[in-house]
Amino acid sequence: MAKKESYSADQIQVLEGLEPVRKRPGMYIGSTDVRGLHHCVYEIVDNAVDEAMAGHCDTITVKLHDDGSVSVEDNGRGIPVDIHPKKKLPALEIVLTTLHAGGKFGGDDSGYKVSGGLHGVGSSVVNALSDKMRAEVYRDGEIHHQEYKRGKTQYALKKEGKTKKNGTKIQFWPDGTIFDTLEFSMTTLMTRFRQQSYLTRGITIAVLDERKERPEDDKQHPRLYRFSFEGGIAAYVRHLNESKESIGTPIWFEKDTDDGMVEVGLQYTQAFQEHVVSFANNIHTVEGGHHLSGFKAAITRTINAYARKGGFLKEKDENLTADDVREGLTAVISVRLKEPQFEGQTKSKLGNAEMKTAVEQVVNEKLAEYLEEHPNQAKEIIGKCSLAARARLAARAARDSVIRKGALEGMTLPGKLADCSSRDPSECEIFIVEGDSAGGSAKQGRNRNFQAILPLRGKILNVEQARLDRMLANNEIKSLIIAMGIGIGEIKDLSKLRYHRIVIMTDADVDGAHIRTLLLTLFYRYFPELIEAGYLYIAQPPLYKISKGKDQRYAYTDEQKESILTDMGVNPNDSAETEEDEPEEEEGEEGEAKTKKKAARANIQRYKGLGEMNPDQLWETTMDPENRIMLRVTMEDVEAADNVFSTLMGPEVPPRKKFIQTHAKGVKNLDI
Repeated sequence: MAKKESYSADQIQVLEGLEPVRKRPGMYIGSTDVRGLHHCVYEIVDNAVDEAMAGHCDTITVKLHDDGSVSVEDNGRGIPVDIHPKKKLPALEIVLTTLHAGGKFGGDDSGYKVSGGLHGVGSSVVNALSDKMRAEVYRDGEIHHQEYKRGKTQYALKKEGKTKKNGTKIQFWPDGTIFDTLEFSMTTLMTRFRQQSYLTRGITIAVLDERKERPEDDKQHPRLYRFSFEGGIAAYVRHLNESKESIGTPIWFEKDTDDGMVEVGLQYTQAFQEHVVSFANNIHTVEGGHHLSGFKAAITRTINAYARKGGFLKEKDENLTADDVREGLTAVISVRLKEPQFEGQTKSKLGNAEMKTAVEQVVNEKLAEYLEEHPNQAKEIIGKCSLAARARLAARAARDSVIRKGALEGMTLPGKLADCSSRDPSECEIFIVEGDSAGGSAKQGRNRNFQAILPLRGKILNVEQARLDRMLANNEIKSLIIAMGIGIGEIKDLSKLRYHRIVIMTDADVDGAHIRTLLLTLFYRYFPELIEAGYLYIAQPPLYKISKGKDQRYAYTDEQKESILTDMGVNPNDSAETEEDEPEEEEGEEGEAKTKKKAARANIQRYKGLGEMNPDQLWETTMDPENRIMLRVTMEDVEAADNVFSTLMGPEVPPRKKFIQTHAKGVKNLDI
């Protein structure tokens, strides 16, 4: 019998100070990947924004330093530096080294009526996860400073020098033993701070990149950005709709209630998708919450009431549904309340039930007033919603027709689908390829046990400019939906998904890129759950096959091609692209010289399409799990993704023209 292990008090581990944060960082910042890294910056900036919401700060400066650190400086009151009566330590040191310490826990005299950094753990958590942190406070004409290492104070608070400014500057160096990456993205930070500037009228947020070596994605941006929007949420809605055809001007209203302040901006567009974002105390509530539920209920009720009163809906007509009312709607809902209840430290959902009633009342009252005062715009909005209702009925009829034929229920798989033998979705993958030629190579080269092939003919319908009824009339899209097995719209069921890897495999040319974008638009607009679950991928076929004698290699980028040629001892400038694999041999002395000359060169075959590759080459380079390179499609920033798809695939030409002009110089491998 095994020896019974003792379990006593000495085995109970007590983590003191900030040790719990270093032990379980994911509990406090969500993750230790690139999102967690940026979350640290957000925590510090949120504290400065709280100062702005309290009316004590109007400028925040964020700097990315060349030594890998980030600094955030505000012109607020400055974190107090006097000695705390109970702890007998400077207030600054307590705030930065103690969990649940800050100016956000007191009563009405605490200094913050509303706050995004509710939990009061932001600054101290960042301190714990930093290799080093330095705090400078400018108060009462004096400069105070203190440094910390992994959350531990390095020296007593020092007073050094005079100043005329007020505020706080926090600089931190993220700990490389905690985070997977230490590389900040200017693009990611700018998106967040633009958002914050819209939500807090009168505030200016400046972002300065001082790094000598910048990531590739950041090189397209200037080193300094300054965000300040007097239009607030109305300007934010206008920004979100830049690439869309709008209906009227943005509608904006705000009102103080007993439960908190409610501010709403909204505008309808001719698009078919809704884009509604919500905030609580300037924190983006990605998963919504009661404030969002209140808005959705109120706008449906208010639009229906106005339509009935104005005679747009007759007695015999059904009410407009929530989906009808929200088609093409862009809206921003922002609430500020004294004691928000967020789910988790990352604050993705608001749990205050009273905000549902507050938002409903404000939207019912203010939106009804606006519609009465702007009858022409109201008529356009009702017209848009009524058109959505008619399209919904048409889509339902089209979908019911398809279901009656048994197609969307998986009873009849499309004939062009070469399915795999396995029925375990977790090990199955489907390759979506363009054309019969590529489909033929893929079908011959695949592993039939777990790889299915679905060839699509031509370019599928651009769903950005089409409703569901037109989509279901498109044979290629219908084949894809049937093959996946999950249905669409109201009958969508993710548990019926037949493949857990859906791979877009198109040619490495302009047409292939266009088809890939059309497919991505389809998945983003109608199957975002597949992207969020990590089921969507993009295959990376090689661009070149490089041969020198019996040495054959594949290159996936131009840089890789140059590297391979150099490794083969070949001058890249001496090798031209060709479709020949081997140099032709000629007889005689002159022929020998030519053969030697060719042998010093390499033959480079540029693959324009997957159909040009033999089945074994396609398997070896693109489909074999042991060797292939596949990119997983992710959706880090929903706002940016929505804007890109609206710009590239929407009906408005000027935004697309501007996008092309801006990015034309960065295009590689353009085949015309």
